[in-house]
Amino acid sequence: MAPWRKCTVCGSNQWHKEPATGLVVCSEGHVLQNYLNETHETQELGPHQRRKRALKSARERRERTGKANPDLYYGARAQYLYFQCLQLLLRKQIAALIRLWELPTEFEIICRDLWSLHLKPLLHKQATQGCASDDDSKSKGPTTAGDETATDPKGKKVSPERPGVSSSDGDGDDLEDDLEMDELLRALSESSSSDDDDTGQPRPKPEGTGRTSKTFSRNGPASNIALLMVACWTLRLPIMYLDLIRLIESYDLPYLEPLCHLPNGMVRHLTKHGIQALSPPHAPTTLFLHSLAARLARKMQGSYKIHTPELNAAPMLWRVVRALGGSPVLYNLGKIIAHVLSLPLALHHSLAPGLAHLKDDDPDSHKYDDVPAELALLVAVIIVLKMVYGLDGRPRLPKSSVDPACALPRMEDFLMTVKYMNEAYTKSKEVLFSASSELSILDLDKSMLDEYLDICQKGLLRPEMLRSGGETAIERPNGDQRALSAGVPVAGGRQEPGEGYAIYRSRDVLGALPEEMEMVISYGARWVGVEEEMILKVSEGYERRLWSWWARIRREEGIEARRTLVTV
Repeated sequence: MAPWRKCTVCGSNQWHKEPATGLVVCSEGHVLQNYLNETHETQELGPHQRRKRALKSARERRERTGKANPDLYYGARAQYLYFQCLQLLLRKQIAALIRLWELPTEFEIICRDLWSLHLKPLLHKQATQGCASDDDSKSKGPTTAGDETATDPKGKKVSPERPGVSSSDGDGDDLEDDLEMDELLRALSESSSSDDDDTGQPRPKPEGTGRTSKTFSRNGPASNIALLMVACWTLRLPIMYLDLIRLIESYDLPYLEPLCHLPNGMVRHLTKHGIQALSPPHAPTTLFLHSLAARLARKMQGSYKIHTPELNAAPMLWRVVRALGGSPVLYNLGKIIAHVLSLPLALHHSLAPGLAHLKDDDPDSHKYDDVPAELALLVAVIIVLKMVYGLDGRPRLPKSSVDPACALPRMEDFLMTVKYMNEAYTKSKEVLFSASSELSILDLDKSMLDEYLDICQKGLLRPEMLRSGGETAIERPNGDQRALSAGVPVAGGRQEPGEGYAIYRSRDVLGALPEEMEMVISYGARWVGVEEEMILKVSEGYERRLWSWWARIRREEGIEARRTLVTV
């Protein structure tokens, strides 16, 4: 409204605003001059909002505290604790194998050396990254609670404490024996940038989560089993991957439920990601363990020039032959085929001697040379069986008494033996209580129920709570010990061994294998611990390699025969 002043015409001081025109007039109708009327119409509201100002309180603010558990370790401290847990599990696994298989004391020494060499580059890499992050934090100043030397609210400097397990833990004395490992792990702990747990500050978010998860995946509990396998190869022990897997599934080898084997002082500092990385849901597969063992062997050769010995092929080939109910004759034939195929007896084809270069374009290695050694030897024996028996429903009988097939049993007896051994293997304890078994607990009898309860007890209770006594080693079936009738040479129009050899395509999903071939393949796949498709792939590659060798030999014999004829 207009200010309280009199009208210059009539002297009235009563003013009002007309709603129609918006003019300010007095009681007599005179219009007030020099009056500005502004109208603001807002179409869209802007991004700004009104804020009601308030006076600040003079009282001190309550210090904010984080809701995170101060006992949990993150960053480099979490990795340090993770490797400590793996080291303690490795010690218990070594002790279990020495007790079960009566291994020499050198086995523990080899495992300790392999573990230290395997862990040394990992810890030095993490320590270098930690030192770089410390330099960056020092250049910026101690502004956060995660710095190397942070300041508390009173202005005093706080130095990080040494991470790890307290000396009051039950199994802490065992970890103090290895001084070299303590130095390596201490180098990692000293480079930690998140070590202040007593200042009451909120815990910062862990950095490098992707790098930590990558470390957990590549150096998980399965890497310990691969290290044990490399140690067995170093001692030339004819051990298969499935032997360790069966011990894991029977809870004789600490792997599943590892928290039961760790002290509470270590478990309470693990995050959910660390617990998940240390607790695999099932036992590893044969191919996965082989890839880890091959990577470890290549690492030892490339970084430290430590050569892993070749497989002790003689007892391993005999294990394969006896698993199929074979004889020494089958062993000799399988050894010949393995020699012709140039099967590498190393964990990786790069660790084995290269192939002979007859031409400039000859390769250094063949396809499927990186498969497990027991799988390669099994496929070589299956090729011998296909040559002798055919395994395609058509009988093959030798026509000469000097044929090695005469020393082998008849096909009917051999297939009956394989069937018997397959049934015995299916009913064995190691297969019934494995993770792949579909047996229900309602189908168990009293003796099997007691064995099942013993396995549950070993899997759910801590080692110190178990009752002593009883044999824990896995009992394996000895196979069929019955004498088999040897083949008799006959004369007639039937095919001889090695004649009409069929190579099956592994990529033919619609094809069907003969019944005899299916029986041998399925039993061999279960015995090695791989899928049937894997055996078919390796078998096809080896058979085509053998066919190329045979064609080259015949071509060379033909050339030599023509040279001799021309000379005469």
